[in-house]
Amino acid sequence: MSHSSESSQVPFAPHPVTAAEVIPGDLIALTPDDAERARWYVVTHTLPETPETIRVTLRPPLGGSDRDEVLGRSRRVTSAGRRLDVGAVPRLVSDDLTGVEFRDGDRVTSLRVVDPEANELSYERRWGVWHRDLDGSTGEVASDAEIRGRADEEWVVRHQPRPERVATAHGPRRVVVTGLGAVTPLGVGVDKLWRGLLDGRHGIRELDGEEFAELPVRVAGTVPVDPAELLPRQAARRMNRGAQFAVLAAREAWGDAGFTAGGTRESGLDPERVGVSLGAILGDASVLVGADRRLRDGRSVSPLTTPMTVPSQAASQVSLDLHITGEARTVTAACASGTEAIGAAIDRIRYGRVDIALAGGAEAVVTPAIMASFAAMRALSTRGVADGSSPSRPFGKDRDGFVNGEGAGVLVLEAEEHARARGARIYCEAAGWGLSADAHHMAAPDPSGAGVALAVRRAVRDAGGHVVDVVHVNAHATATVEGDLAEAGALRAVFGRRALPVTALKGHLGHLQGAAGGVEAVATVLTLHHGVVPPTVGGGELDEAIGLDVVTGAARELPGSGDLALSNSFGFGGHNAVLALRRVE
Repeated sequence: MSHSSESSQVPFAPHPVTAAEVIPGDLIALTPDDAERARWYVVTHTLPETPETIRVTLRPPLGGSDRDEVLGRSRRVTSAGRRLDVGAVPRLVSDDLTGVEFRDGDRVTSLRVVDPEANELSYERRWGVWHRDLDGSTGEVASDAEIRGRADEEWVVRHQPRPERVATAHGPRRVVVTGLGAVTPLGVGVDKLWRGLLDGRHGIRELDGEEFAELPVRVAGTVPVDPAELLPRQAARRMNRGAQFAVLAAREAWGDAGFTAGGTRESGLDPERVGVSLGAILGDASVLVGADRRLRDGRSVSPLTTPMTVPSQAASQVSLDLHITGEARTVTAACASGTEAIGAAIDRIRYGRVDIALAGGAEAVVTPAIMASFAAMRALSTRGVADGSSPSRPFGKDRDGFVNGEGAGVLVLEAEEHARARGARIYCEAAGWGLSADAHHMAAPDPSGAGVALAVRRAVRDAGGHVVDVVHVNAHATATVEGDLAEAGALRAVFGRRALPVTALKGHLGHLQGAAGGVEAVATVLTLHHGVVPPTVGGGELDEAIGLDVVTGAARELPGSGDLALSNSFGFGGHNAVLALRRVE
């Protein structure tokens, strides 16, 4: 549809004239009300009808169909004070939408042709609704009936069917999730995690060890069993606690994906086509602390101290345990480590570097020094657990800080064609991810939430989706005052007024640091797979300033009008990572 450039260059100077005075090219409104409502027409032809009347042919200034009006010669009309080239005003007719079967992906453009300064509006159909802006926050939508009824003499409407998809031989591969594993404060195993989330239970406990006795904060989200007791003794002695968590979670995910216990060779896989990608901040700080104490006491230090201290120990131990030789990478990006590690693995599979990857995060940093440091920052909640409620209260009005935690969460990611060829059960698609940096402060979040919003938009875009496709957000929400407000503000900026169900799991688990992204990704996968959003726990009233649809009290059914779920992770120093998962039928 064209827009006459000439019509926008001359300012309006409305003034009354008689019908006898108008000539072709004049821009007129038939009544003062029409002028007020920007309802203008170009005079394309005039012809005397009778001695007292004149026939005027009118066409909308941006194009359309002609109409004739017989006007008394002395009748007053409003002239816009503009003249247009009649030959440049096109004849346009709206598409007949009466019998059209609309499909998602169709586009409709509409132009109010009687308004010389109108802009063309474009709508795209998504989830049975026409959206003015798929990635905006206005929430402007229209129904099929409204779109069909829009074509009249004031509007020209054009329908553009969605293009047919053509398969291509090259391009990024689709990545799917085929296995899950978790070790968390709710117990060992995905089932204990999921059941605890749905039941609204938490795994935050009093730290009763002698080394914690003098600390101002003595609660944490600790795994309720000793992971070393679940592994062969000789192997466990060569792993730090974080690596033990990682191996247990990786073994569960491996078996859940349908592979044979033992690893790649037992499963008939080429070990060079399998990778590991795990996130960790420190992995396990206790090894280095213990070695330092032994040295100060005059005792010998184990030769395994260094290899058991490095953050990459978890990835290397999973690689050793399952005989994975494709790659074993470690991502260290503060509390965004686990999510970024999953994103990195998605790309490695997308672009053919490996076919399968175990990805997630593992962490064990519930140590006196770390607890004391967080307490000195005034970042930890000072509540206890005596009343049975969780001291971690994401988005709560009375939130006062996060609760330190430990654990591991691992996903088996796989190229879709590889998974389907072996008949694997597919939980969902690992559709995309996004990163950004706040560049604001070494510890505090940017209160504007701009960096978070950027990571969210990038994740949705990387997934090949739009904001309107997002059906759920698993929030980072650590229960710090500033952090929760920044994230909430970012989500409102991206999603606007949409009632998007949001949940936050740190009331159940505490903040698992580098493992948080892995465990929360497991939960987000299960939310899509089962169609159920777990509640946010903490026992407190929600902060009204949050302004989000936070799921509380009981689990809620996942809405059907969308297919993307996001899992957010943000870390000290401004690290922002967002994972986008897509449900599959």
